Amino acid sequence: MIVSTLCYIEDNGKYLMLLRNKKQKDVNIGKWIGVGGRVEPGESPEECVCREVLEETGLTITAYKMRGILTFSSVGWEDEYIFVFTSDAYSGELKECDEGELRWIDKAEIMSLNLWEGDRLFLKDILDGGTFFSMRLSYKGDRLIDHVEYYY
Repeated sequence: MIVSTLCYIEDNGKYLMLLRNKKQKDVNIGKWIGVGGRVEPGESPEECVCREVLEETGLTITAYKMRGILTFSSVGWEDEYIFVFTSDAYSGELKECDEGELRWIDKAEIMSLNLWEGDRLFLKDILDGGTFFSMRLSYKGDRLIDHVEYYY
C-alpha cells in the first residue's frame, strides 16, 4: 500500500494545478491534479505535504488543512491512501516542476479540466467548503467503477 499526499494551494480565487505530462509511466499522465507525493519512512502526512509542495513548486506552505483521505485502487496499480490538503498561505517563488506543467486555474474552471472522475467528487465538496471526507475510489483504467463517500 502506497501512502501519499495531495495539496491544492489557493491564491486569489485560483488553485495551483499540475498537468502531469512529463513522465510516460505515470498513472496520472494527462490528468490535472494537485501537488504532492509519497510519504517517506518515518514521515507524517503533514511533513510530507510540506516537503512535496516545496520540491515540486518551490513554495513553502505556511498554513494548511487536511480535508480528507482517499483510498485509491486501480486494476494494475498498487492501492494507495492519499491524504488531501488545501493551503491558502505560502511563501517563495513558483518554479518549474519536473513532473508536469504548473498553472494557477480559476476555481470556476477546475471542473472543465481533464480530471480523474473521483477527483471531481471530492473537489466539488472542497470548492463548496464541505466537511472532512473519506472516500474510496475504484478504477479500471481511467474509468471510475465504484466509489463510497463518507463526510464528517
